[in-house]
Amino acid sequence: MDWLDKVAWTADGLVPVIAQELGSKDVLMFAWMNREALARTVELGEAVYFSRSRARLWHKGEESGHVQKVHDIRLDCDEDVILLTVEQRGHEPGIACHTGRHSCFFQRLEGDEWHSVEPVLKDPKSIYR
Repeated sequence: MDWLDKVAWTADGLVPVIAQELGSKDVLMFAWMNREALARTVELGEAVYFSRSRARLWHKGEESGHVQKVHDIRLDCDEDVILLTVEQRGHEPGIACHTGRHSCFFQRLEGDEWHSVEPVLKDPKSIYR
């Protein structure tokens, strides 16, 4: 797949990925992909990432049911960051974060302290098996 060769992969064979919500343009999350994850994302039309902590592919929503339907895939000018435009789907639409929030970027620096500025939409204990 020649198109995969255009990506400037890290020495570990990964590329950073930003997931942005279709419509609102909210940044939902940041993750990593390897070649196989990117190829599977294209094949399935749903986001598949590489989990560094699990050292394996991670189909977003495989446990929570909160899948990301991919509408657009873009590569930045340096060819080292991917931007996915996604529609967040699932049992509770709009939850992208494992904390039960809409976005993983829910903490804002105010002065010298971090404050949660987005509500928990669903208790994560009821989301994950």
